[in-house]
Order: sequence, then structure tokens, then C-alpha cells
Amino acid sequence: MNLFITGAAGYIGGTVATRLMEAGHRVRGLVRAPQKATELAQTGIEPVLGDLDDVALLAREAQRADGVIHAASADHAASVATFIEALAGTGKPLLHTSGSSVIGDDAQGNRASERVFDEDSAFVVAPAKQARRELELSVLAAAQRAVRTAVICPSLIYGGGRGLNPRSAQIPFLLDNARERGAVQIVGVGANRWSNVHIEDVAELYLLALTKAPAGAFYFAENGEASFAEIGAAIGTRLGLRVESLPVETAAQQWGDSRARYTFGSNSRVRAKRARRELHWSPRHPSAVSWVLNEMPL
Repeated sequence: MNLFITGAAGYIGGTVATRLMEAGHRVRGLVRAPQKATELAQTGIEPVLGDLDDVALLAREAQRADGVIHAASADHAASVATFIEALAGTGKPLLHTSGSSVIGDDAQGNRASERVFDEDSAFVVAPAKQARRELELSVLAAAQRAVRTAVICPSLIYGGGRGLNPRSAQIPFLLDNARERGAVQIVGVGANRWSNVHIEDVAELYLLALTKAPAGAFYFAENGEASFAEIGAAIGTRLGLRVESLPVETAAQQWGDSRARYTFGSNSRVRAKRARRELHWSPRHPSAVSWVLNEMPL
């Protein structure tokens, strides 16, 4: 297939694009900077200079492609609407990337939630994440317009990316922050728990969904879970640093409110039942904590 992917220079998009090419697909990738375009071309991805606000460009690329993978933003409504309009009536696949903070709570790092969501659960969505959920629902609804849509919703992603950007969002941030502050900082006591998934397993899920997912499918991506206290302790062990608890208000002052409350302070416990059942997805990497202790680059 000839595929168009946004976020091609990013962590998720770059790794997914690499896996797609290994499987024999041709990939054109959206990239904003000329220098990144040169680097992207060297990996075998054909660069397309532009950004998500260039909706005319996005529409042209979607129409010429056999399928679209949107991995650049979980919250950019205009690009999603453009892809849906461009692909309406074609039956082509549109895979949209979200993130499991959409069901995050306001635990402030101090408790583990007993709620575990799967694809059949009634979601509980905080007001701050409602726009993201509405965007997911618009993608799923486009199945009624003959677009083979699917939403892939990873939990905390870890592992080395295989594209231009090898680093994920959450664990590397805590690592960098620990080096800067001289301690591994977590929100509250870190009792909150997140499901997690290795980036290579995420890429396999995209590959399966591209050809096998029915229209209107929603897939969580996870294989195991850990508390941020456990993740923080593992980082501390690797760096030889103590773990420090921050009240959510202090973390918000340092990192921003969304990052403090959702990225690091919430519970996000999910189970990828549908991907395993429907696509026979079999993730191989079981533990973010083990990866931090034994494989994480320093």
C-alpha cells in the first residue's frame, strides 16, 4: 500500500512508519522542517513538507494515498475533519492516534483507582479531556461514511523508537527532570497506576489494524501496568538518586497543570481486550519497570 502518515519524524509515527516499510508498504510522511525532511528521506520515507494546519495539503495527500495514519496529534480537530472529508466514500483506512489519558482521573498521585477500562466499558471522561473524546467519536462515526476508521489508544509507551525520535514522552521526561533536580520527582506518593506498552508492540498493532480492523474500531494498547512510585523507584535505582514526592500544585507550577494532573498524576488503567481478540495482537514486552532497570539508555 501507498500510505500517508503524519508525525513521521516523531516517536510513534517514526516507529510505525519504519515497521510499515519493513512489511513492504511505501510511506510518505508529513514533516515541518527542511532539515528533518532530509533526515526522513534517508530512512526511506518520502518527506512531505507541511503541517497539520495546511488542510489543502492534507486532503491531497489523503486522496492520493491508499490509507492514512494520523500520528501527529490526538487533539488537532481540523486535520481529522480534513482526512474524513477527503476519504469519505472510498473505503480506505484512516487510523487515528489517541492516548489513554482520555480516561484519566484526578488522583493527584495519591491513590490507585479500582476502575479498569476496556473497549466495552462506559468511559468516564474529565472535562479537560472531553474534546479529545469527541474527536475520537467523530473518527469512529466516519465509518458510516465509508471510511475504514480505527482509533488506536495507547497507554504509557516506553522503549526506544525506531525513527528519528527515539524517546517517548513520560519516562524520559522524568529521567531528564531527575538529572536537573537531583532527585526523581513524582506527583503525590505515586500510588496512581498506568497501563503501559512497548513502542514495538504499538507498531505491530498499527500494522494489524491497517489491513484487518473493521470500520469504526477502537483499540486500547497495553501489556501490563505500574504505579509511578514503581517507575520512579526504578529510575532512581538506575541514576542513584532518591525519589521525591511533589504535591500536585507544585508539580503544576514546574511542569504545567495538564502534565502534572494527567500525564503523571492520574490513573489510566486499561485493557486491550479487543486488539487481542479481533486482530490477534500478541505484545511481547511485559514490563516498563524491567525496561527502565535493564534497558533504558542513560
